Amino acid sequence: MNGFVSSDGARMSIVQDDNAAQGHTEELAEFPFSAEQRQSLLALAEASIKHHLCFGRAHPLEPGDYPSDLLQHRGVFVTLNLEEKLRGCIGTLEAVRPLVCNVVRYAFLAAFSDPRFPELTAAELPDLEIQISIVGRPQSMQFVCEKDLLAQLRPGLDGLLLEEGAYCRATLLPSAWRSVQDQRQFFNLLKRKAGLPADYWSESLRIQRYRACCIS
Repeated sequence: MNGFVSSDGARMSIVQDDNAAQGHTEELAEFPFSAEQRQSLLALAEASIKHHLCFGRAHPLEPGDYPSDLLQHRGVFVTLNLEEKLRGCIGTLEAVRPLVCNVVRYAFLAAFSDPRFPELTAAELPDLEIQISIVGRPQSMQFVCEKDLLAQLRPGLDGLLLEEGAYCRATLLPSAWRSVQDQRQFFNLLKRKAGLPADYWSESLRIQRYRACCIS
C-alpha cells in the first residue's frame, strides 16, 4: 500500500495574517473545487465507510458519474476525528488515481486499517468527523542548513515530506501546524515521526513541501 499514516493535534497559537491571505489565494489557484464538489467528496468518504459497515466490502464507484474536476489524479489524506480526538488518518502523496477513487480508498483505510486504532464501529459513526486533505504536487526544497530550511517554512501552509536514506520517510500535513508553536517544533515533530531524534541533522536529508486543500 503506497500510503502514510498521519497525525494531527491541538491548535497552533499564531498563524501570520500574510500567510493566511497568501494561502487563500494559492488554494483558489491550485484547488479550484466548488463548494458543491467539496461536499460531494465528503459524502463519498462517508458512503465508503458506511458501505463497509453495512456490507463488509468496498464501496462500488462509477467514476463516470463525476465531473472531470473530481477525476483529476490527486493525492489524498482522509482524517477521522471522534470527540475532537484522532480516530484514524491514512493517505498518499502520489497522484496516481482519480480523486474520487482515492477518497473512497483512503476513507475506508482510515476507518478500518489504521494500525494505531481498532476498526471503526457502527456505534461511532454518528459522531464521526471526516476531513479530506487534497494535496498538491510536492516541490523539492533547497537549503544549506537546518536554520535555512526553517526560515523558508510557512506556518499553516506547508506540508512537508522528509526522506533520509532508502527507508526513512515521513510526512506532516499542513493541518499539523495546529499542534506546534513554530517552525522548529514542526520540523522536530516530522523527524520524530520518521523515527529520527529531534536534534537529528544530515546533509543528505531530502525535504519536499506541498500545499493541501482541507475539506470538512
